[in-house]
Amino acid sequence: MLTVVMRKLWVVSTMTFFGMAHADVTVIVLSASGNPVEDAVVAFYDGKTPASNPNAMGKIVQKNKMFNPKVTIVQTGTSINFPNEDSFRHHVYSFSPAKKFELKLYSGVPADPVLFNQAGLVTLGCNIHDSMVGYIYVVDTPFFAKTDDKGRAVIKLSDGQYSYQVLLPGVNKPVAEQKVKIEGATEVKVSIP
Repeated sequence: MLTVVMRKLWVVSTMTFFGMAHADVTVIVLSASGNPVEDAVVAFYDGKTPASNPNAMGKIVQKNKMFNPKVTIVQTGTSINFPNEDSFRHHVYSFSPAKKFELKLYSGVPADPVLFNQAGLVTLGCNIHDSMVGYIYVVDTPFFAKTDDKGRAVIKLSDGQYSYQVLLPGVNKPVAEQKVKIEGATEVKVSIP
């Protein structure tokens, strides 16, 4: 009996957030040949939710001469820390128009996080290790996700009208844009050229 009650409470709590019903919107991104696309960025916009979140924090770890994760999505206004967990120093930088910055040779955790206050693609590099490349997508919405190895991304959205964009790692322009009406659990399939 207790299990049934707990399940009902879980369903109610996951469907209600600030008094609004939310449902899972599943986006499946496939290549032109039908293969799943991993690490695609999916962002939904409703035109009324605040674009920026100045209190958000993120982290991109440097380990084994790689940025982890390689693709990160954050809402505009997010500050990101770049801890170095390697036994040698890194020199992280970006020359991207959305955010130019440089963290000169360091170990451990830099004293100050980097603020990402403009939407767009930020490509990361390391002056010491040329093979280190990472991507940050800064989006003007809190509704975003990254596809997994099956090309699936799941976002909780309330019913309403949205537009969405799909971006690929390292590509600054959306490979797909569309308007969609969300009514409960929805599946959106995107095939990219």
